[in-house]
Amino acid sequence: MLKRDLTDAPIPSRRAFLGGAAAGAMLLAFRLDLKGARAAEASDALSKAPAQPNAFVRIAADDTVTVMIKHLDMGQGNTTGLTTILADELDADWSQMRVAFAPADAKLYANLLMGPVQGTGGSTAIANSWFQLRKAGAAARAMLVAAAADKWGVPAGEITVAKGVISHKSGKQARFGEFAEAAAAKPVPQEPRLKTPAEWTLIGQRVPRIDSAAKTDGTAIYSLDIRRPGQVTALVAHPPRFGATVKSVDAEAAQGMPGVVGIVTIPTGVAVIARDTWTAMKAREALKITWDDSAAETRSSDAILAEYRETAKTSGLVASQAGDVDGAIKGSAKVLEAEFSFPYLAHAAMEPLNATIERAADGSFDVYAGCQIQTIEQAVVAATLGVTTDRVRLHTQWAGGSFGRRATPGADYFAEAAAIVKAWDGKAPVHLVWTREDDMAAGYYRPQVHHTVKAGLNEKGQITGWRHTMVGKSIMIGSPFEAMLVKNGIDSTTVEGASDTPYALPAYRFEVHNAREGVPVLWWRSVGHTHTAHVMEVFIDELAHAAGSDSVAYRLSLLTRAPRLSGVLKLAAEQAGWGGKPSEKGRGLGVAVHESFGSYVAMVADVTAGESGVKVNRIVAAVDVGIAVNPDVVRAQVEGAVGFALSAVLRNRITLKDGVVQERNFDSYQPTRISEMPRVDVHIVPSEVAPTGIGEPGVPVLAPAIANAVFAATGQRLRSLPLDLSSLRGA
Repeated sequence: MLKRDLTDAPIPSRRAFLGGAAAGAMLLAFRLDLKGARAAEASDALSKAPAQPNAFVRIAADDTVTVMIKHLDMGQGNTTGLTTILADELDADWSQMRVAFAPADAKLYANLLMGPVQGTGGSTAIANSWFQLRKAGAAARAMLVAAAADKWGVPAGEITVAKGVISHKSGKQARFGEFAEAAAAKPVPQEPRLKTPAEWTLIGQRVPRIDSAAKTDGTAIYSLDIRRPGQVTALVAHPPRFGATVKSVDAEAAQGMPGVVGIVTIPTGVAVIARDTWTAMKAREALKITWDDSAAETRSSDAILAEYRETAKTSGLVASQAGDVDGAIKGSAKVLEAEFSFPYLAHAAMEPLNATIERAADGSFDVYAGCQIQTIEQAVVAATLGVTTDRVRLHTQWAGGSFGRRATPGADYFAEAAAIVKAWDGKAPVHLVWTREDDMAAGYYRPQVHHTVKAGLNEKGQITGWRHTMVGKSIMIGSPFEAMLVKNGIDSTTVEGASDTPYALPAYRFEVHNAREGVPVLWWRSVGHTHTAHVMEVFIDELAHAAGSDSVAYRLSLLTRAPRLSGVLKLAAEQAGWGGKPSEKGRGLGVAVHESFGSYVAMVADVTAGESGVKVNRIVAAVDVGIAVNPDVVRAQVEGAVGFALSAVLRNRITLKDGVVQERNFDSYQPTRISEMPRVDVHIVPSEVAPTGIGEPGVPVLAPAIANAVFAATGQRLRSLPLDLSSLRGA
């Protein structure tokens, strides 16, 4: 395969491939509008998608099959999964498969579970594309067979396809490329026959990740690698406090530095434009900026949390309720209460935010970035630059992580790059680069949240009532998604995983307070489930202990109407050897189970805890994600979730002092080290249900499993995150 410079490659148009005789290629795809439905509930509707030719598969004369990927791959491996789905129905050989990121076009490439929006998130990439890509592959296969039948003068029913070879019993054979052009002219079958699970050859099997080789040999192009002709680098001096604005700037010293080509003030701060990144960094340090803090957030995070605690004592908005919860608790034989606090968290992806914008000769613009919500990003860039969206072309690149950070509802760093280009009059392609310090101290954060929970038990240890209050800043209020995800003042992403608990509670009341503060918040890998799962699972464990019941058995008694959750719980417990005696003093097992994003995950943590701290020895996970398209990718995502979340369990937090973020880099906000990574065993439940997602569901259960294991090992309940390890040392 010839190496191609992706930085200079134009995004192919639909017209270039659909029936393009000169190129000898074929382009197929399907489109369905479905707004706001969960994957598990939407599979029937998704399966009814009509077959329509557009832009998902390109078969070239050289036999390569390129799948146009409408989602961002930020390391989670969806390019491999999406390609597997299409390749299996096409009966292609894995060696001939290629991928290319699709342009921004919501009419063709909308996320079918998000509505008319092209974007990646909520672990929906595989789920929303499952039937869409199966039909694309099946239709392409049928069209190739029809073309071969015409050429060979034989019935189509006598032709078989396997591993990229079209065959007839007479001995005639051809590869895909020989019939690509003729197949493109064939009618698209509206209801192509899809394979049965018994016929799959790639789905559910181990296939090499399609991006591994390029990411190993360095040929994969990330947005940080983009180099356009004449490109300059821009860095922005952001205000130290959120909400502050520029009052005055003394840029004389910075302007006099060799290599500095421009300094402009934009809505988010002061941008320095230079010939290279180092010069831009040094020039930014030379700026003398006076900030206006009159509208800024000036409180410390401890002060904000103290306000949360007071707010939690008052009545909030009711997210869900049933029965007379206060009466039920009052009449209980035993009443337990607990508080849980969660800090702000940074996303801390390995590749800091960056984007390149280049103005073309005709006044249109090309954007090169790790684009996660293309529809919003394209619209924001267009609005900032004062052009229509058709004048903005997005070139999605590989992204070095996101965990939610690239998916801002306002496309913040895209807007920032566009503002610089506009203020500088687009004299050259501008590559906006955020340093690690920018990313840590001037970005968006998982909200700080406080929970209070109170529950009653009867004489048999059964739950009589559950009262639960949450306080935190809403992610969705004030965002473009408010109308869809906020009802009666309740942000579903704040209360998810708690107010909709699968546990059979006879009486309950879940309330929420939407905090008002100046810290910008955003979804963080698994969103509200990052804190709600922890509270639910640690407190359920406390109730089980108070009832004198086994933690697994107690949960199962409350999950009689949740068979898939019960299934993963039983599997994880069995594989972990639940019920056995600890092998040494200070060692214990803890369990947690949770549903998020339509997937079901249970984990058992094996930890050693004591005065030396907490060591996580082993995590046993059981997952039910429906059909596991690529089992290796599923396992990798669970392992990755453990590595990602472990540092948040043990130490990480973002703190503000007088409104200024204190953690600036990986020295004070340390990611999980290889030396602390536990053994992770992942067990996948066999299924014939349409696939859901796994990018996020592995995160929520880790913290409560570890916290419950610490209790089993030490007898101490560590409720809030990060775990207060000093209490184990008697401090």
